[in-house]
Amino acid sequence: MSDKEDKIIFFQPDQELGKPSFLAQEGISAGFPSPADDFKELRISIDREVVKNEEATFYARVSGESMQGAGLDDGDLLVIDRSLEPQDSKIAVCFIDGEFTVKRLKVKEDCVYLIPENPKYQPIKVTEENELIIWGMVTYVVKKV
Repeated sequence: MSDKEDKIIFFQPDQELGKPSFLAQEGISAGFPSPADDFKELRISIDREVVKNEEATFYARVSGESMQGAGLDDGDLLVIDRSLEPQDSKIAVCFIDGEFTVKRLKVKEDCVYLIPENPKYQPIKVTEENELIIWGMVTYVVKKV
């Protein structure tokens, strides 16, 4: 692979430990502020919000730059659902030739490509010589600001 510095470290969600946080019920305006008395709070657990299938969901931290164009930056936390079917143009965590990587899938009639979203990296054409397992589909990205 051309981007061997990319690494993925996996974590499983633990909804038992998830502490509910406050959520603004009406959403937050990106324009003019709304009056403070319109601000209502509810409790929310991020795990319960992003995890649809607890047994098949994992978290992984992005390491590397190959998916920056898709908004996946070094250190971001991915939510990965292994129960979802791979689809063309979706972002997947793949296990290819003994290494994990995160790429956009490009499924052609006769071939599969793993497409980086950074022009510094080349697409990976999966051939019969490669061992490929599409490990799971990325459903959410948690970013630090």
